[in-house]
Amino acid sequence: MKTFQFKTNINCTSCIATVSPELSFKEKIKDWSIDVTSPDKTLTITTDYSESEVKEILEKVGYKAEALNA
Repeated sequence: MKTFQFKTNINCTSCIATVSPELSFKEKIKDWSIDVTSPDKTLTITTDYSESEVKEILEKVGYKAEALNA
């Protein structure tokens, strides 16, 4: 498993509620959180998915993600 961080446009609890089913019920995702107080609205995710696969998951529900460099 790897941990990635993404800059997103997920900025409120309603947005989190929209992405939650997509991120919480996938076997390849161990843990995730979104810091809506940060300027980048940072998603931190520990997963067996690749960066591009995580981006695709978010895009399917209408959100954007840009990988942040560690």
